Amino acid sequence: MTELSLLNKQLDALLFEEANMVANLANASALINDMYEDLNWAGFYLYNEKTDELDLGPFQGKVACMHIKNGNGVVGTAFKDQQIHRVANVHEFPGHIACDSASNSEIVVPITKDGQKLGVLDIDSPSLNRFTAENEAELGQFVEVLLKHIG
Repeated sequence: MTELSLLNKQLDALLFEEANMVANLANASALINDMYEDLNWAGFYLYNEKTDELDLGPFQGKVACMHIKNGNGVVGTAFKDQQIHRVANVHEFPGHIACDSASNSEIVVPITKDGQKLGVLDIDSPSLNRFTAENEAELGQFVEVLLKHIG
């Protein structure tokens, strides 16, 4: 792993010796919400194998969709493809789900550990084209750090 950013060093220290997944995800979403400007949502959707949906997990921000079908919207597509999706204008994304009509750009990072798909990190902004390639790299690393601390 390359040198950790300040955000990722803080995450690693914050989650040190904590094994509770919900607590770790809650603090991780709070950290992103605190460290990144111009967001209206930062949190997690967790995969439910029984329903083949992503269920709302810990987050910071406005109210959110509680269930997203695998493959639907930016969240479901990133999960299905197992690739980071950085979307400059969500209104141009085919099948976009408007959980919050104020969201204009989004980045979604899949969370997979030992081949098991756990869910996604989802971050929304009211600004168009909010997320950069640098944000994408940092948030990919953020999920790697997080995975060291969750089941």
